[in-house]
Amino acid sequence: MSYVRTRMEGPVCLVTLDRPERMNAISGTLLDDLHDALQHAIDDAACRVIVLTGEGRAFCAGDDLKEFGEQSANDASIRLHIERIQRITRALMFGAKPVVGAVHGFAVGGGFEWMLNCDIVVASNDLVAFFPEMAWGQFVTGGVTHLLPQAIGHQRAMELWLLGERQSAQSLMSMGLVNRVVPRDAMLDTAMTLAARIAEQSEKSIARLKRLVTADLTGTLSRSLELEFAATIGAFADPDAAERVKKFATRKEHAR
Repeated sequence: MSYVRTRMEGPVCLVTLDRPERMNAISGTLLDDLHDALQHAIDDAACRVIVLTGEGRAFCAGDDLKEFGEQSANDASIRLHIERIQRITRALMFGAKPVVGAVHGFAVGGGFEWMLNCDIVVASNDLVAFFPEMAWGQFVTGGVTHLLPQAIGHQRAMELWLLGERQSAQSLMSMGLVNRVVPRDAMLDTAMTLAARIAEQSEKSIARLKRLVTADLTGTLSRSLELEFAATIGAFADPDAAERVKKFATRKEHAR
């Protein structure tokens, strides 16, 4: 069973996270399926624009805490999990195709990071996004330690990480982190319409634009990913962090 669906609508490839029973929480299988779907879209000459969204009541609820024991079992499993996560960021940001995020419900941790990795974001008015990593004793990745301060400033970025407070779609729009806020039932249509408009532009010019924009990021973002990789390994291997994750996982399961 695949946790990611793809569908072509003209020149637009719609990529949908499809694990709604777990709010599209990040598992090893979902990461592999998403990477394969993104890479196929990037390599497909018929695809001009990618739209990334999630099935069910969340875009992506972050790491699946039920899999934390398996992910953190040893150094090799920790490294593999982080590498899988960072492959998604590299595909979204360094791939030649522009990516429109259609984001609703919860975008938590890694889900928030993927939203920030998109080129344009259409948010549903029910969007709630936050970083729980500091409370869990974990660490952010997705290159956000570089991207977020550049986008909204050092102090505001630190506030999002240190406090982990829930942010609404309107709050994120005021920060410049989303482009449109629309009702839930209009979100996907709005994102697909924007993607179709982008697809009408010059494909070569768009490829040059994305390459130029990310060229400046390649060194700094790659370095940030390396530093985040090391910090996340340390967090996964920390016994205190493991205990914190177990407590949060128990609370979440009771809340479902």
